[in-house]
Amino acid sequence: MKKIVKNLKILSMVSSEIIDGDLGIDGQKIAFVGKQPRDFVADEVIDGKGKLAMPGLVNAHTHIAMSLMRSYADDLDFWSWLNGKILPLEENLNDELVYWGSKLSCAELIASGTTCFADMYFFMDKVAEAVEDTGLRASLCRGLTWFSKADDYKLEEAKAFNKRWHGAAEGKITTMLGPHAPYTCTPEFLREVRALQIELDIPIHIHLSESLDEIARAKESWGKTPIAHVADLGLLDGKAMAAHCVQVTEDDMRILASKGTKVVHNPGSNMKLANGFAPVQAMKDAGITVALGTDGPASNNNQNMFEEMHSAALIAKAFTHNPQDLPAYEILEMATINGAKALDLSDKIGSLEVGKQADFILLDLDKPHLFPQHDIVSLLVYSAQASDVSDVWVAGDCLYSDYSFRTIDFGEIKSKLTLMLPKFLGN
Repeated sequence: MKKIVKNLKILSMVSSEIIDGDLGIDGQKIAFVGKQPRDFVADEVIDGKGKLAMPGLVNAHTHIAMSLMRSYADDLDFWSWLNGKILPLEENLNDELVYWGSKLSCAELIASGTTCFADMYFFMDKVAEAVEDTGLRASLCRGLTWFSKADDYKLEEAKAFNKRWHGAAEGKITTMLGPHAPYTCTPEFLREVRALQIELDIPIHIHLSESLDEIARAKESWGKTPIAHVADLGLLDGKAMAAHCVQVTEDDMRILASKGTKVVHNPGSNMKLANGFAPVQAMKDAGITVALGTDGPASNNNQNMFEEMHSAALIAKAFTHNPQDLPAYEILEMATINGAKALDLSDKIGSLEVGKQADFILLDLDKPHLFPQHDIVSLLVYSAQASDVSDVWVAGDCLYSDYSFRTIDFGEIKSKLTLMLPKFLGN
């Protein structure tokens, strides 16, 4: 089916230019950007007057089912949060809880302009089902930890998950391998993960160098930083995406750049857990591709990529005392095309180009905080809100129209979780 969204302002992310024109869709793909070809005859025409079209945002690191724990464990240091509150509660998880928690986050992601995300968690079949049911795009991996031989089955589960879901949902679901972190996986296990990656030819998604305490533990255990440790094990030799990288050395950055490892910056979570400020400008200067993510709703506590863009821009300038660091367009790149690169999907998404998937969002520009419009690119980072997103499209399908869900019954999600949460929390 051919569709046209007319009378738009368009930010393609091929460049920072804002163009006035139309956006054409043919099936799942973008047919044209700007001027309608004479031979393109639409089956449906949608008026986008007063709106801006841009690529859907890519949340490159999260754990969406952790919406179940939103506001449950706040104002704690990282290890008290993780070991004292989150890990014990996760023992109560089951597949039904993960499904409905994932659907809750899918609703939040859609309504805030995210069309694609990377997720690492448990009961991942249910996360994948939620993604398929809601129409989003995602790169998913089963979280992998290894503490004893009793955990050997996890690699086989990851392999089976890849077989079931890689390329599923008309190609909207892809898979990764998700070793949680070097402090939850032995060196031998990480070598096995790398061997499986070579066999499956999919990227690795891992947490690295998130806190000062993690660095201290790594140096005590292995005599090197977590990044140097996993690099020596070969884990960064293939396609790899490292979440956080808050506490990194110059040598760490040289390793990441030389290996082509993509970094996912999570400013909201990093600040909330008091883990510090990632040197994003220095990483970019070293040649590292940096994407943007929210982390999970238990440590952020939302999935709002507009908030992450705003925070990332301000933190970068305050951290280096240079207001020219990470200008608005570079922040938008982190949230779109760089996220696509991190997920190994840049040939499909991340910019509005002919032949790419029709994953885009519309923002209503007729808002007091978006006027006057001296510089729309700047407005998107420093002024726009997630609530300005009025329409969301993935693979040519409209998931959110005029601020209303097309694929989700939010009332049903709330009803289901209202019944399930007391037992989950032990009440």
